[in-house]
Order: sequence, then C-alpha cells, then structure tokens
Amino acid sequence: MTMRRFLFSTALSFVLFSSLSVRAAEPATYTNPILYADYSDPDLIRVGGDYYMVASSFHFSPGIPVLKSRDLVHWAIVGHVLPKLPFAPEYDMPGPFQLDDTKSKPVDGTRYASGVWAPSIRHHDGLFYVYWATPDEGVFMSTAKKAEGPWNSPVQVIAKPKLEDPCPFWDDDGTAWLVHSVVGAGPIILHRMSPDGKSVLDEGKIIIQDKENLPILEGPKLYKRNGFYYIFAPIGGVEKGVQVALRARSIQGPYEWQVVLSQGSTALEGPHQGGWVETPSGQGWFAHFNSTGAFGRIVHLQPVEWVDDWPVMGIRLAGTYGGEPVATHPMPDTGVAPTNDRLQDSDEFAAKSLGLQWSWNHNPNDKAWSLSARPGFLRLTAGKAEQITTARNTLTQILQGPDRRITARLDISRLTDGQRAGLSLFGVRPSWIGVSQEGGRRYLTLSSAGVETRGDALNGKTVQLRAEVTEDQKVRYAYSLDEGKSFRPFGDAIQLARFSWWKGSRPALFTFTRGEPGGVVDVDWMRLEPLSKGDAR
Repeated sequence: MTMRRFLFSTALSFVLFSSLSVRAAEPATYTNPILYADYSDPDLIRVGGDYYMVASSFHFSPGIPVLKSRDLVHWAIVGHVLPKLPFAPEYDMPGPFQLDDTKSKPVDGTRYASGVWAPSIRHHDGLFYVYWATPDEGVFMSTAKKAEGPWNSPVQVIAKPKLEDPCPFWDDDGTAWLVHSVVGAGPIILHRMSPDGKSVLDEGKIIIQDKENLPILEGPKLYKRNGFYYIFAPIGGVEKGVQVALRARSIQGPYEWQVVLSQGSTALEGPHQGGWVETPSGQGWFAHFNSTGAFGRIVHLQPVEWVDDWPVMGIRLAGTYGGEPVATHPMPDTGVAPTNDRLQDSDEFAAKSLGLQWSWNHNPNDKAWSLSARPGFLRLTAGKAEQITTARNTLTQILQGPDRRITARLDISRLTDGQRAGLSLFGVRPSWIGVSQEGGRRYLTLSSAGVETRGDALNGKTVQLRAEVTEDQKVRYAYSLDEGKSFRPFGDAIQLARFSWWKGSRPALFTFTRGEPGGVVDVDWMRLEPLSKGDAR
C-alpha cells in the first residue's frame, strides 16, 4: 500500500468512525430531583432564553429567592425580591421571647411559619412581577426591570389576612386578573385587577369549590392556551397530594378538571404544586415540589405533553390524562447545552456582602453583624436570648441533599460569660455544636432540642466545628482543635425534625447570650460538600 493510499484509508476510517460515534451518542439526560434543596412552592417563567424561579421563604430574610437557569435543570441564585420583611414588628423578633418548639406554633414576638407563602412570578410589558401572600397581613406584589433586582418596595394588593397563593394574569384584551386560595386550602377566588397590578377592583368571586372531589385545593397558577383558561393546582395536601389541571372557555368558569400528575407506580409520594413553562422549541415542562422530610420540599422537573388540550405531566398513564413522575429523562430542548450552574453554598466571608445563599432567621439587627469589622471574617455580636430559636441574627442557608458535610472555623477568643456560639442544624427541635462560656472558661457544648451537654474546656482561640447530615436525615457533630487535621465526634447521631415551620432543616451560624449582650464570635469560613462521592450537586 502506498503512503498516499494509507493516509486516505486512515482518514476515511476516522470520518466513518466519527460519524457512527455521533449517530450512536446518547442524548444528554437529567435525573430528578433537579434541586435537592428546599425551594418549596416553586413557580417559574421564561423570558427570552432565560428561566427564572421563585419559591416560598416564610420567615427568613431576605425573602423570596430568585433563581436563574439557561437549561431548566441547573440553577443559581441571582437575587431576592425582599431585602427585609416589613410586614409586622414580629419579623424583627423584638425582645427575648420563648418559643414552643414541640408544637411548632408561632408565639408573640416571632413570625415562625408566617411570612412569604407560595409566590408567583410573571413578566408583563417589560417588567417582572412577583406576587405573594403573608397569612397574617394580606397579598403583596413587587416589580423590577431585571429579575436580579433591585425590586420596588412591596405594594399591598389586598389588606386581608388568611389568604394564600396569589397568581396574576393579564389577558389578551388587556384586562388583568388575580386568582388566589384561602388559608386552609380552598376555595379558589378570582378578582379583576387594575392594569398595573397594584390593586384589585372587586371583592372577588369564588370560581372553584368542591371539597369532596378537590380537597385541600391550593397553589393556583393561571394560564391561557389554545382558547382555554387553565388553573394548575394541587389537591390532597403537602405530603400525599396530586396535581390537577382545571380548564374553562371563560376565565370565570365553569371549570372542568383532570388529575394530570400523581405517584402512579413510582415511589414518589405527593408530586405536585409548581409552575409550567414552554421552551422556544415548544416543549412543555412542569417544575414541582416533593416533600422530603428534613430536606424540605425539593424540586423535580416533568415533561408536559398536551393531549386533547389537557397537560399530561411525566409519563402518561394508559387510558387517562394523568402522568407519573420521571426519574431520568432527556434534557429539555432550550437551545443551549447543559450548563455548570449550581446553587451557591460555601462562603469564605472575604467579599463585601454576604453570598446570596444566606438568609437570616427573621430580620437581622444590622448593628450586630459585620463583614468589615475584621476583613475576611463574619462577625456576629451576641444579643440576649435563652435558646437559639429566640436568638436574633442566626444566619442560615438551605440544606442540600441527599447528604452534606458542613464545616466552619470560628475564632472564639472574644466570647463573654453566658454566650453561646457555633454551628447548627436549625429548625423545630434544633441541634447545635458550639462553645459556651461560663466563669471565664470556654467549653465545647452540644445542644439538642434545648438540652445542652457540656464537653471539655477549651484553651485555644479557634475551633473547627463540623456537622454531617446523612441520607437517613440524621446529623452527627464533630470538632477539631488542630486546624482540621483530625476531628473528634461529639454525642450520638441526632434525628433532624421532619418539618420545621413549613421549611426543611437548615445549616446555620449563630451566637446568643444569657448574660450581658456584646460578646462576639468571628467566623473565618463555612464550607459545604457532599458526603457521597457520586453526588455531583
């Protein structure tokens, strides 16, 4: 064989092999959940080639996280709608109050489980709109030119308690509408709304109420497609419910309905409540939550196929308009390759502002924390409290699963008598590992549901604290006195609370004192990583 023929034959073989490889390549896939993190009651929209998601934030401040994605699977936090929660003094946790952790109910001085419930996001006439309800104060909205913010100060659309889950809609003729539910789940009420979306024009009309067939009806999202008005809504409750779609030729009804997503033959109980979006290519997708104990309500993504003008979600069940959830599925056709976007978590506290992953338990006292007092550290100043649940300036973030290792380095040299500081898995019946100071001595301390166990006295100025959350939703605490070279376990595994004021358990940094306020703790960094080697989240 001549050299020329050899080279030609080799090149031809390479082209043929490459062509076969391209044809045989498997399409990119995703695996549910897309967010193993507590972004409960998700709603989403597409604007151009970008997708935006909002979720319930309840009593945490800043409120209403805004997430962004290009491929509908990988998301990052880009902002918050509410810098603080301005609705009532209790969001500031005024004074030292006690909280009944065992019953999981708010008491005077706090707004646990209140705050932002089930927001909706829309884009209309060049503006982003977010609507939400607080169960104690009413329905509110805010607008922004960019989803990242800044967002305008909230406007009260309805001044009435016990409302929930509002969603706006602008029709083709320019009329504006608002649909919402009522605390306790149902009925669904429709209002005419001013074109600017800032007020309702009537007392509202009940358009859907059927307690027998549609029990615990809530979370309505209003859409229009192919001449039908649709309300997507869950029924049956947080943990066991299903997703229904209701449709009518008139926005005021009457509405007929179908179950469009349920557990089916899968192990995924209660797949429901979320938002629908279409890609530029016309694919439909539904992002919804699934209640997962201490990890909260995590986000799954289902394909949507329209059959006889009904939105079938997931894999269609034979003979029905309903579907069951997918575990793995080809990536959405959004026109872009899968991205590397991810939820933020670790923080070295070297920036001028806190990372977007952080939220305070209630509104913080801004005079009692700083990133500039000691550059490269987060300084927390202790206020008066008996327990962590009534301590202001507890800094938290959403726990990511299915497991997580959380490690923080603390400078404890400026603690004062009565002060506690450390690392917590925060929620109902919170637990924490930290340092307490009494009589001028500092002690390693473990707390579970308010009961403290004192460990060894500490002589050094710094300590590293660690919490490892496993897939069985237990946390194991440990500490290091040699700058992380070795860690010693402290106490037995602690079961995390299944559900905490509507939220999952949260990694948290804290300090409070039973003595005189003013002692400080400096946090050098907090780093989070999966325990499972195969977990790429």
